[in-house]
Amino acid sequence: MSRPTPADDLKSIPRHIAIIMDGNGRWAKERGQMRTSGHRKGAESVRQVVEGCSELGVEYLTLYAFSSENWKRPKVEVAALMKLLQKFLRDETPTMMQNNVRLQAIGRLHDLPEACQAELHQAVQTTATNTGMTLILALSYGGREEIIDGIKSLIESVEKGHLDKAMIDGDVFGKHLYTRYYPDPDLLIRTSGEMRLSNFLLWQVSYTEFYVTQKLWPDFGKEELREAIRAYGNRHRRFGGVA
Repeated sequence: MSRPTPADDLKSIPRHIAIIMDGNGRWAKERGQMRTSGHRKGAESVRQVVEGCSELGVEYLTLYAFSSENWKRPKVEVAALMKLLQKFLRDETPTMMQNNVRLQAIGRLHDLPEACQAELHQAVQTTATNTGMTLILALSYGGREEIIDGIKSLIESVEKGHLDKAMIDGDVFGKHLYTRYYPDPDLLIRTSGEMRLSNFLLWQVSYTEFYVTQKLWPDFGKEELREAIRAYGNRHRRFGGVA
């Protein structure tokens, strides 16, 4: 896919952006509303950011939509999030088709309710031939769980004789992770000011540039996205070497 020239004052566009979308609950609490209203408003930010990344020529966008730990939340909230996910997939698939966006998902997807799995499968299949940006939803996802599943996959390959254990290195291990088809993120954005990874892409962000903003996710839009990319463009990435 050809990449457009960076827009205006943006020195460079990350090939892959990952986002920890945090602050929906706090946004709702500040307004005396139910947490679910924060999640609904957060879905609008998802729409803005997907559109913004696509317009700027970002090739991959990974959104931390639902973590493996989120299953511990109240059942009412979890049920509301699953319904919101289904609605998002139904409503946004036509827009993804118009914008040439391909949808993918990572995580223990079999843990999702069957209705969500069916809706997700349909959206992935519908957008499969699109050649623009790839939108990756991390659902029922945990970085530690991904690494454990990767180790199990490696062991199985060795036991079946498909892989010599002497060949195992970082590159080989990466091919057994959920993200094996995607490059590592260049930029990780976290909203709400929290300074932690929250079990997100633990293997993949070894040399990723971090950008943390105090903005809560429902208040994060295209301008905030541009600000994060602007900051990224001023970084000097060394990957452990010398500039």
